[in-house]
Amino acid sequence: MRYLLLVATAITVLSLSPTQTSAHFFPNISSIPTWILSNATASAWDAFQNFTGCHPGDKMDGLAKLKKYFHYFGYIPDLPSNFTDDFDDMLESAVKTYQKNFNLEPTGQLDSQTMQHILRPRCGNPDIVNGTTTMNSGKPTSYNATSSTNGHLHSVGHYSFFPGMPRWPSNKRDLTYAFLPDNQLTDEVKNVFATAFDRWSEATSLTFTRTDVYTTADIRIGFFTGDHGDGEPFDGPMGTLAHAFSPPNGRFHLDGDENWVITSGTTTSISMSAIDLESVAVHEIGHLLGLGHSSVEDAIMYPSISSGSRKVELANDDIQGIQALYGNNPNFNGSSAPTDQQRDTSDAHGAYFLGSCLGLSFFVVAAVLGL
Repeated sequence: MRYLLLVATAITVLSLSPTQTSAHFFPNISSIPTWILSNATASAWDAFQNFTGCHPGDKMDGLAKLKKYFHYFGYIPDLPSNFTDDFDDMLESAVKTYQKNFNLEPTGQLDSQTMQHILRPRCGNPDIVNGTTTMNSGKPTSYNATSSTNGHLHSVGHYSFFPGMPRWPSNKRDLTYAFLPDNQLTDEVKNVFATAFDRWSEATSLTFTRTDVYTTADIRIGFFTGDHGDGEPFDGPMGTLAHAFSPPNGRFHLDGDENWVITSGTTTSISMSAIDLESVAVHEIGHLLGLGHSSVEDAIMYPSISSGSRKVELANDDIQGIQALYGNNPNFNGSSAPTDQQRDTSDAHGAYFLGSCLGLSFFVVAAVLGL
């Protein structure tokens, strides 16, 4: 019934095998059918909101699932045979590290600000790999509650790289990219990616050329659903949205279960039932080129973007990071700070995290958490 409705409303819907995609593309917010807006999918981790206020020493049904969440994203390195519902030292340490990475006061408690971050749909890429991070928790930090704004953490957090600092080789400065033929994407959708690539080439010596030969392209882009064979299954609408692998792997996968908005230009109101495609694409391309997550909230490589926001302009932090890998474009004239419209510091949990960049064998988040 819903499929027929989408066809009737002339929305682009791809009907392919379950492991590929049935991605929904909308020209703009106003074109999204009412039933989608009224049945917006909340964060995959909404059940966690019941934990607000929990602190060390508490015991509460479901905390074991929160521990699995932190394990999934690298904050609890070892997976015990059975997580308990106790708020133990292991969970407290994970919460403190998470808070540091996301510029929150490291109380070790599940306060409201921390839970608002946790509830957001996010990137499947772990923030900590093999116990190592170059986000805030991996750098010297200090907290000064009297001088910080809104009680936020002061730190030296900035751009980061993958372990080993992988990058495309020096003889690969013109990278080709192609789209999975089975997706049958329109030129309008493909142009969104072209624009996203251009944002990175403006600041670096890299260029990007589209090719129709998917199997030999340096970067291979596809929309998939569920378990699609790379060890990092997608988990349905508003969970993990996309993942990309570090150089020189070149794989860039997006969740075909999402509702993608493809209109270019300024978007001031992205429904929590839909995702701005270019915002995701720009972030993921940063991963494809070798950048990890940043703790700078204005940066493209910050792991989340709040609902109601379109975030596509490279910040200085992104520029410095990518130029450290590939040098600068001699014609590049610098960057200005993001405008207020590009920022969104609201606490709405319709935010999303972008990308999973290492070929780690993760399981489906929803299945892991039993939600």
